[in-house]
Amino acid sequence: MVDDDKVILNLLEYIFQGKNGYRVKTFLSGEACVENMHLNPDLVVLDYVLNTIDQEALDGLETLKILLKKNKNLPVIILSAYTDDNSREMMIKHGAKEVLRKDDYFVDKLEKFIVCELG
Repeated sequence: MVDDDKVILNLLEYIFQGKNGYRVKTFLSGEACVENMHLNPDLVVLDYVLNTIDQEALDGLETLKILLKKNKNLPVIILSAYTDDNSREMMIKHGAKEVLRKDDYFVDKLEKFIVCELG
């Protein structure tokens, strides 16, 4: 799971760690996730907007492209507080399996998608 918001990462790790046998690894940046692809994840949950402070940092789309170059079959779920139809369509076009809006129910939606994808 990749998000620059530590609170979101802690929440997701708390909810999913050990559930259904899941092992969760969290990263605060796209770079850290890419550097740890040797862990061979079954699925990646990726924030659309990453590190708005550092102009050189990878954003969600750039990270998605790199992840899929390394493993074209890797399911990647995008989370975003700023999802509109254009950005959703663009992320799907570039290989995201799903784009979920960070609303009041995103954890439930994410859990359903993960269960469908991984069992």
